Amino acid sequence: MGNCCRSPAAVAREDVKSSNYSGNDHGRKEKSGNKQKQKQITVLTDIKKENIEERYIIDRELGRGEFGVTYLCIDRSNRDELACKSISKRKLRTAVDVEDVRREVAIMKHLPRDSSIVRLKEACEDENAVHLVMELCEGGELFDRIVARGHYTERAAAAVTRTIVEVVQLCHKHGVIHRDLKPENFLYANKKENSPLKAIDFGLSIFYKPGEKFSEIVGSPYYMAPEVLKRNYGPEIDIWSAGVILYILLCGVPPFWAESEQGVAQAILRGAIDFKREPWPSVSDSAKNLVRQMLEPDPKLRLTAKEVLEHHWLLNAKKAPNVPLGDMVKSRLKQFALMNRFKRKALRVIADFLSSEEVEDLKEMFSKIDTDNDGIVSIEELKAGLHKVNSQLAESEVKMLIEAIDTNGKGTLDYGEFIAISLHLQRMANDEHLHRAFSFFDKDKNGYIEPDELRDALMEDGSEDSTNVANDIFQEVDTDKDGRISYDEFAAMMKTGTDWRKASRHYSRGRFNSLSVKLMKDGSLNLGNE
Repeated sequence: MGNCCRSPAAVAREDVKSSNYSGNDHGRKEKSGNKQKQKQITVLTDIKKENIEERYIIDRELGRGEFGVTYLCIDRSNRDELACKSISKRKLRTAVDVEDVRREVAIMKHLPRDSSIVRLKEACEDENAVHLVMELCEGGELFDRIVARGHYTERAAAAVTRTIVEVVQLCHKHGVIHRDLKPENFLYANKKENSPLKAIDFGLSIFYKPGEKFSEIVGSPYYMAPEVLKRNYGPEIDIWSAGVILYILLCGVPPFWAESEQGVAQAILRGAIDFKREPWPSVSDSAKNLVRQMLEPDPKLRLTAKEVLEHHWLLNAKKAPNVPLGDMVKSRLKQFALMNRFKRKALRVIADFLSSEEVEDLKEMFSKIDTDNDGIVSIEELKAGLHKVNSQLAESEVKMLIEAIDTNGKGTLDYGEFIAISLHLQRMANDEHLHRAFSFFDKDKNGYIEPDELRDALMEDGSEDSTNVANDIFQEVDTDKDGRISYDEFAAMMKTGTDWRKASRHYSRGRFNSLSVKLMKDGSLNLGNE
């Protein structure tokens, strides 16, 4: 039964790694086995604290996110199978973290019961964690289902799009912006062919009033609307994200892509949509028209959810072409979904290799920099402190930390933000960590990752079709086509767009804010206005 003998309270004290089920990755790791007594916090003030295992049997693990672990759980009273997402309080380092969890629970309670949204049965809290007990979705991820189908058509893409936009409409009708629509946040309820598709994660969602604007850069980069990068947005961003998903459903790749995060952002701001690549010439004009109107750069001119659902392509979805969109679209979708999986696996290995000493070093560095011991550092403290502790951070990374302070609205970094940004920088910039991750896959230590080594590693994650997965990955990563992945090829894969595949609140507060400053300085934020 895997992890069935470990309670969520026990796992709440562990470090948490990455997964799709739990949604958001937050780029943080805490020193394992920390004996320091943490001040007890109450997250959900309107419920009494209780031991969840008195009412539920906690069974096998379903998935992991940076904040929590999701388990299969069984209601002791009626034997119903449910999912329990346990969010470790040790991960809630800042007031913002606590507020995020409160808001996620409040939004899930606030939204009406609907077949397209995962149902929250209840939220509980004990000393170590907050537990969200939810309806169980075990039919797999959106892309995995599409790839598994032998026959994927425009008509099928229309059915998926309708569900996603209905979720958006429901959210907007009830004063909620989702802010993180992406394929990974939609699961099928069961394994049946006609299973409902459900939105499963509201961790970045926010309440809004008509006309209210937001400036915090959150979400997942491929799906991010231009006005998010311009730091002035409202509910229209959800339609843009749904439009990106529709584009991917129809051709297998994102509409805005580049080899660097700044390039991706500039492509989004430029807003040029490619309808020339296959299979677009054979896609109906009606479908292309809807994509254009959902990816309208001006949010005032973008379609509303109601207008999308009234678009003739969706109204006539049953008449949409039912001819296969071709093997190329399926293979692109598969590669897109599975490359994420390979990178997540590698990132998880790197996270495992981060020693308590490395985290302790950062903790010590923070305390030395925070000269007045108030738990926050200003720009002046950071500049003076990093020099004083002989920091090994590169100049560009120091600049990023300073820019994060400059642009987060507070002019300071607290401990959690400092650790989160530092660790994230360290993980991808540190070749030693990449070498360790490479060695994990290179079992025979010959300096290359062979297809069978990659296949075996992916099998550990339960990927059923590992041979094809390995083949798909090799097509992209093995740039010199010698049938194996060298360290340089592996490092290039990890560094190219890796962080842009992560939906990190904390990372975005540093890196995305820093990027926003760069885009402002180089004039990119004016792209699309010309």
